[in-house]
Amino acid sequence: MEIETLDALDDHLDSGESVQGLRLQDLDLTGYADRLRERGDLAGLVVLGGRVPPDVAEVLLTRGAIVFPGIADAPIDPWRGLYFPEDLYDGLEQGYAATPDARAYAWFIDATLRTDAYCTLIRAIHDDSVTDELDELVDGRSVVGVMGGHALPRGSAEYAAAARLGHGLAEEGHLVATGGGPGAMEAANLGALCPDMATLRHALATLTEVPAFAPDVTAWASLGLRVRRTIVGAEPQVPTDTLGPSARSLGIPTWFYGHEPPNVFCDVIAKYFSNAIREDGLVSRSNAGIVVLHGAAGTVQEIFQAVTPLYYAPEDVPLAPLVLVGRRHWTETLPVWPALQQIAHGRRMAESVHLVDTFDEVLPLLASPAS
Repeated sequence: MEIETLDALDDHLDSGESVQGLRLQDLDLTGYADRLRERGDLAGLVVLGGRVPPDVAEVLLTRGAIVFPGIADAPIDPWRGLYFPEDLYDGLEQGYAATPDARAYAWFIDATLRTDAYCTLIRAIHDDSVTDELDELVDGRSVVGVMGGHALPRGSAEYAAAARLGHGLAEEGHLVATGGGPGAMEAANLGALCPDMATLRHALATLTEVPAFAPDVTAWASLGLRVRRTIVGAEPQVPTDTLGPSARSLGIPTWFYGHEPPNVFCDVIAKYFSNAIREDGLVSRSNAGIVVLHGAAGTVQEIFQAVTPLYYAPEDVPLAPLVLVGRRHWTETLPVWPALQQIAHGRRMAESVHLVDTFDEVLPLLASPAS
């Protein structure tokens, strides 16, 4: 059982139930030495990060608890889980390089730390914490994954169309999940975040001032954050563990592609160090279907990652639809569709893969949130 708030810890201690096997995650245990000293069942209690003063640590360790300390010299908190856009872009007024997002990427690619066992452990703990909160966020939700390339510029007709698709999906009750980056991903997240078409039209018009994240991420993200505040306001964010039912827009980016900064139009961001875990998590959680917009190598990889479970799925497992948008792109520019047809031939998945030309054709092909 995980305990993630002091209120929950107090309730458990007051109940008199055993604390063996509990996981106390990212809590400030200052002042808890006496309460814990009264317990005779600390063996097997696991404390993950947070603040553990010396008097509390002494009680825990001498009585058999396991204490994982906080990490002082990493640019991220490995126990924190999901992010809000403002978390990753904190300090942006000093330039993108000063933000936690940029510093985490610099730390990740540092050749002297890349294979360091200590840093590897930190990254693994971080990604597991993200997965833990992400599972809680999507539990019971109808999730549609929207894949697409990062190069699609703000202000283009294709960007606006992808944003309208994201909005339509969210209005149908789906949680719109993307790779969390710029371009088509940003557009779908933007559309999902906007509560109505008037807000979306205003956002699209404003964003044309800075069409791309290169060469100036600072200007691109700053404008995005300004537009985000017109959509959701500047009120403090609700805790991520209560956000699930109301979330419309989810980003799942990775520092593996750190040259692609995360877009700011997600209700919440699940950012990973491991691209493999991130891609599998995005595909496997898209239980209502996956929509694939124009993209290049990364998008093609995601298509075939989605195809594999469709190909091998047992007969009693329902198949989520996979919809490719853009007949010419997927048959001529990048001829993925002919390969999919050959793979699907004679198999049950043939009824689940689709090629369409317009976004209006997408929604009827997806699983209903009520199903």
